[in-house]
Amino acid sequence: MLAWPHVSRAMAAALALWAGAVAAAPPERVVSINLCTDQLAMMLAAPGQLLSVSHISHDPNVSVMLDTALGYPVNHGQAEEVFRLQPDLVLAGEFTSAYTVGLLRRLGVEVAVLPVVTKLEGIPGNLRAVGALLGREAEAEAQAAKFTATLERLRRHGSTAPRAALHYANNYTSGEHSLAHEILTAAGFRNIAAEAGLAGGGTLAMERLVMLMPDLVISGQAYPGASRSEEVLRHPAMEALRDRHAAGALSDAEWICGTPAVLGAVARLVDLHDAADTP
Repeated sequence: MLAWPHVSRAMAAALALWAGAVAAAPPERVVSINLCTDQLAMMLAAPGQLLSVSHISHDPNVSVMLDTALGYPVNHGQAEEVFRLQPDLVLAGEFTSAYTVGLLRRLGVEVAVLPVVTKLEGIPGNLRAVGALLGREAEAEAQAAKFTATLERLRRHGSTAPRAALHYANNYTSGEHSLAHEILTAAGFRNIAAEAGLAGGGTLAMERLVMLMPDLVISGQAYPGASRSEEVLRHPAMEALRDRHAAGALSDAEWICGTPAVLGAVARLVDLHDAADTP
């Protein structure tokens, strides 16, 4: 079994399944069918090694590496479409269609499924895992070291951490055991959803959110096209709360995937944290 430092048990188990592929020559025709594996592959792949990325990577609302992604042909994650590209490795995510993954494997295509990262400490492990799959271990190790050093520099500590609320469409928020919670706490904030007992993602009634009186309200971005679920972002109660307290609107793209891109979200929150500490 292959082993890397700082790799979670889930990641170690996944790497064990991929050990045979890693021992072989590096793949020459790689296709990614998941937004998060798109990012990792674009960061680490050798020139010409990555053939295609998911069509979602060309969506400016959610793709943090849009400019890079525009240089690659897209796929829509359909097994028949991917198979025609004749890949020797397909990178998928935990929530990729099980039908697509299963059919590709039955057709003899190697498919690596990366687990979802909910801890910042899991990001170096993801980098190392993809680096091993691509035969780009040195590049992955350099990226992992850079991520760890930058995160440590950005981290804010203190016993009087301000309280922050994440507020998205349909009153959705993120509690403990989520990447968003990790981003908040790394920047020196307490997550009021965790105070309210929410684990993972879920909804928090607007009335309760207002009564919790957060020091900072972070609103999700509005997407093109009308959506009734987004009306809560402009509700008078939320606007009044934002008027009385600090508020920010951060790009959703930096919060979605467990990749080094989350450092952008941490850095922006640190700016808000430090501004609140300034007399």
